[in-house]
Amino acid sequence: MDRPELPLPQLHAFTVLAEELHFGHAAARLGIAQPPLSQQIARLETKVGHPLFVRASGRVALTPAGRELLPAARRALADLSDGLAAARAVGSGRAGRLRIGFSASLALTVLPGLLATFRTRYPDVDLDLREMTTAPQLAALQERTMDVGLLREPPDDAGVGPLAFRTVLTEPFVAVLPADHPLAAQRAIDVSQLADEPFVLLPRPVGPRLYDRITGLCEAAGFAPQVVQHAVEWQTVCALVGAGLGVSLAPASIRRLRLREVAFRPVEPRTARTLVAAAWRREDRSPLVANLLAALGEGGKGGKGDGDGDRQRRKKG
Repeated sequence: MDRPELPLPQLHAFTVLAEELHFGHAAARLGIAQPPLSQQIARLETKVGHPLFVRASGRVALTPAGRELLPAARRALADLSDGLAAARAVGSGRAGRLRIGFSASLALTVLPGLLATFRTRYPDVDLDLREMTTAPQLAALQERTMDVGLLREPPDDAGVGPLAFRTVLTEPFVAVLPADHPLAAQRAIDVSQLADEPFVLLPRPVGPRLYDRITGLCEAAGFAPQVVQHAVEWQTVCALVGAGLGVSLAPASIRRLRLREVAFRPVEPRTARTLVAAAWRREDRSPLVANLLAALGEGGKGGKGDGDGDRQRRKKG
């Protein structure tokens, strides 16, 4: 047996009349004349198959059928209102689920400010944060299992293809040394001074461009680094350096790890910098993504990175 369709305007008219129990008052509240209200109620009663109101001597009262229908009518109207509000929130990017990948070192720079800004502005958005190196982030974006990536050194074809990129910040490199290393006594070192040192680096597949930029610094200084150990995360790289396995070159923000066994020193040339970018699918028109990118321009300011900012703060102090 088919269920009768109950148009929402009729349910609305019914609930208002059930609350007012007066056709004139209900019509005024609905902003219509009494005849159209009576017609709406009559159509609804026809669909139900029973009277919903008793009309006698100028009084209006709900029938048993009307009393039974009223809670369901209110729920239907409330569900519609909630659904419309939810749809508007998602449609405007004020609600929903946003999947964000980020390189671990960005938790020391751009990520905290970005999350604080975004959370303040869009508290109802569910953020799914995933710590990932660059190559897995690019794959996840292509596979549509992630919405935005915050990564180091976008690929060579960043200007074309399915992914779009925006530079978030750049920062200089630092040498990562065991705290008791002779070079740790210097305020800054030249990359060439690391020529005879064993290196601890990230594996190239997890971040090809960053790996090549670091090895390129060494090659420009006249040597190829002797890599004796790989580690996927910078914190592990630094821990291995502190244990005496070798030295490394890393983004300057890594200094914020403040490991007792490790010394961080600026390197020459200081013009060498690593780039941090946001990445997303070029065809993605999601308001969630657009809102995050807007917040990124405020909570995680682009421009020069950790090394320069630290020097300016020390001067002010």
